[in-house]
Amino acid sequence: MYVCGATVQGVPHIGHVRGALNYDVLRRWLIHSGLDVLMVRNVTDIDDKILDKAESAGRPWWEWAATHERAFEDAYEVLGCLPPSITPRATGHITQMTELMQRLIDTGHAYAADGNVYFSVASFAGYGALSGQRLDDVQQGENQATGKRDPRDFTLWKRAKPGEPSWPTPWGPGRPGWHLECSAMATNYLGAEFDIHGGGVDLVFPHHENERAQSHAAGDGFARFWLHNAWVTLSGEKMSKSLGNTVAIPEMLRRYRPVELRYYLIQPHYRSTIEYSDGALSESAQGYRRIEQFLRRVAGTVDELGVGEVPADFASAMDDDLGTPQAFAVLHNTVRDGNAALDNADTTKALELATAVRAMAGVLGVDPLSATWAESSGGDTGVRQALAVLVEGMLEQRQQARADRDFARADAVRDQLQGAGITVEDTANGPMWTIKD
Repeated sequence: MYVCGATVQGVPHIGHVRGALNYDVLRRWLIHSGLDVLMVRNVTDIDDKILDKAESAGRPWWEWAATHERAFEDAYEVLGCLPPSITPRATGHITQMTELMQRLIDTGHAYAADGNVYFSVASFAGYGALSGQRLDDVQQGENQATGKRDPRDFTLWKRAKPGEPSWPTPWGPGRPGWHLECSAMATNYLGAEFDIHGGGVDLVFPHHENERAQSHAAGDGFARFWLHNAWVTLSGEKMSKSLGNTVAIPEMLRRYRPVELRYYLIQPHYRSTIEYSDGALSESAQGYRRIEQFLRRVAGTVDELGVGEVPADFASAMDDDLGTPQAFAVLHNTVRDGNAALDNADTTKALELATAVRAMAGVLGVDPLSATWAESSGGDTGVRQALAVLVEGMLEQRQQARADRDFARADAVRDQLQGAGITVEDTANGPMWTIKD
């Protein structure tokens, strides 16, 4: 797998990490299915935006990029992503890019002009096959440049400008274009042809279309399958720094545990847009807590709660284009059945179901009893986790009291929670709780 990683121009927000989480779940499922997965996730550490922002901040471009690369890596790690097999940087692969440009020039698919190198779009008959672009309508979104034979051509190499970093090539000093780097790094580590290329839906054109064109034109089979995750939106607009509607990871983790944020971002289908709201995230977090509480109830009855097999319905959902909504439905149905077994004192059935819950949650990277999440008991995180278990237990008592038509007892539980600063809202999906500001 090759996954387009971050352009490290700033602090990551939840829109940035959604794709990394989606492909982490895919990788986990492939591994669970018995496959050996080599995963490359690149870092774009040289780019117009990085240079502009570093200059505005009065900091060296490389320091700006390195600082924000660490912020992204910290976010991936705290949200439970398995580390990639390798994380190559664009600036570390100029040699491979130069070799690829030479191959394209030698075969007539690229040309040098005024220190720049361009890919000739008209020379590649398959251009537009990935994105559905008509050749007559192609606009690369690049600035005007001298020496282009056709305005539809895209830049492989940018000639050096005063004050900007540059590297030597046979066509003059400069720095790489965005599209070139991914083709060079993907094939360097995964070979001329590999299985899966992933990235955000906003990369289909021009980035992935251009990657595909230059790689195929050079004679490489490149990616067999392309996957594109959808956006996280706020008020209907894609989250982006330019819109000023970002939700930064550090801020989110002051309000929710990392595993709860992970749960929220992987539950929808990877090709479905997530319309972010605090209410939706709060409701999702409580869904995770129900899984957590069930497993802790069962774990309290045995010396060790192991990991079983995933149900066939779960496997079928995951095999069907990584159908996480259906997979989560199987997970929650199993939790419901497990709680019913506990209520009926059928500990044998509850234990069997709990091992299946752990297996499913493990594939999704949200197993509360895994080493990643079970030991998060220090500081505020541990307090929130303990509070969640206690509140969910009280809400179960309240639900039982209402079922028994003991409304005075149900109201007493609600009043006790409200007195402790916990607001309870009854919804179609059961009671939801939040901490008052």
